[in-house]
Amino acid sequence: MLTWNTTHVSHLLSRVLFGYSKSDLERAMGYGNFNDLLDLAILKDISIPAPPDTWVDLVPEQAQLDKNLVGPWFLQLTKWWYSRMLGESLSMQEKMVLFLHNHFSNERQKVNYPQYVYKQNQLLRNYAFGDFKQLVKDISIDPSMLIYLDGNNSRGTAPNENYAREVMELFTLGIGNYTETDIKQAARVFSGWQVRGLISVFDATRWYKEASLSVLGKTAKFDNNSLIDHIFTQTAASEFICRKIYKEFVYYKADEVFVKKMAAVLRQNNFVLKPLLKFLFTSEEFYKPEIMAAKIKSPTELIVGSAKQLELKNPDLQNWYDMAIILQMQLFQPPNVAGWEGQRDWISSTTYSYRAGFTDSLLSGKRYNGVTVTGKLDPIAFARLSSNAEKPKEFVEEMVKLFIRFPLTEARKSFLLEVLLDGTIAANWSTYTPNADARINKFLKAMMRLPEYQLA
Repeated sequence: MLTWNTTHVSHLLSRVLFGYSKSDLERAMGYGNFNDLLDLAILKDISIPAPPDTWVDLVPEQAQLDKNLVGPWFLQLTKWWYSRMLGESLSMQEKMVLFLHNHFSNERQKVNYPQYVYKQNQLLRNYAFGDFKQLVKDISIDPSMLIYLDGNNSRGTAPNENYAREVMELFTLGIGNYTETDIKQAARVFSGWQVRGLISVFDATRWYKEASLSVLGKTAKFDNNSLIDHIFTQTAASEFICRKIYKEFVYYKADEVFVKKMAAVLRQNNFVLKPLLKFLFTSEEFYKPEIMAAKIKSPTELIVGSAKQLELKNPDLQNWYDMAIILQMQLFQPPNVAGWEGQRDWISSTTYSYRAGFTDSLLSGKRYNGVTVTGKLDPIAFARLSSNAEKPKEFVEEMVKLFIRFPLTEARKSFLLEVLLDGTIAANWSTYTPNADARINKFLKAMMRLPEYQLA
């Protein structure tokens, strides 16, 4: 029987959100049970947000490149998405958009026009909890995808195989569940679509002429939709997507027995994601002690989550954008069609120090290179949000519980208390004494530099 307590709710929030604040946790606990928290907040359908600017409706043209508008528009789009993540409240929507963005990986550098990238981002948001099978159908004719995987120039007489390969290998089935012949035939089916203006259109003269083709053991006059329907009749399809979800939200090594249970739920619900996610997040599997704090935060989780924990009202999004590139997770620019591998790839001797430099910048107002960062923390105001602000040991305990998912040793907590006191004694501690702001900053900096802080 799953127990409703702060340990389990904190674990849930750390996986389905980009971090959470004290007030977020209190609000989540107010729901009183997992069903209401999931149905009324985490998995609740919310409206699609307004676009970042009017340029999203401009027909892409060479003039954009000539006038050097693409870079500033991509910057604006990225900051817009960061703002969505920061303001997510208790909704999992944006976390799912990022998961799907990584699953259907497209690189802005090749797509080139931010209008198409924005359009795809909204498409993913529209299906965040929805029909995954229909999403694959829609993504197959999405302008960004047609450009990225070269479907835009594919003809039935000379098909490009890129999308046909990736839709089976990376999007639906996984290696070993199709043949090269399946790819070649499927490529003919996916031909005929072209990007025109802001949309994609079908040109029958560019499609395959045969009366039928054979793909994955079935012979028919397939079109995109009927072929994708057939792909999803393969048992591997439900298991593949569930394995990806398990690795992202539970643990980087999938439990294949549980993946099969998830796949059965997904098939029973005709590939709609919301029932699957609710099944996962109300399962005892998800709350196993060995699962908790076993996920290395992605740069996006670190960047957004740190700001949320510190309850920063107007963080420096330019700082986020620049540091994300250094931390090797630039939104809209995954490394390749397979996306970001994640987990241990996020940490190296180089990126670890830069991660610490980023969290430092939220407290000091300066990047590692001395560049000024706006919107830094007011340490006294933040500390006084806690009823334990004037009780140093209790304050450290509360902050550790809020900021760090991996249990700290007593020695670690004693070290943090010493950092906070900074030479004074507990009896003399007060947020009203001189240098209290510097001591709080020093404590927060030390805590957020811990290896344990990198885990969620």
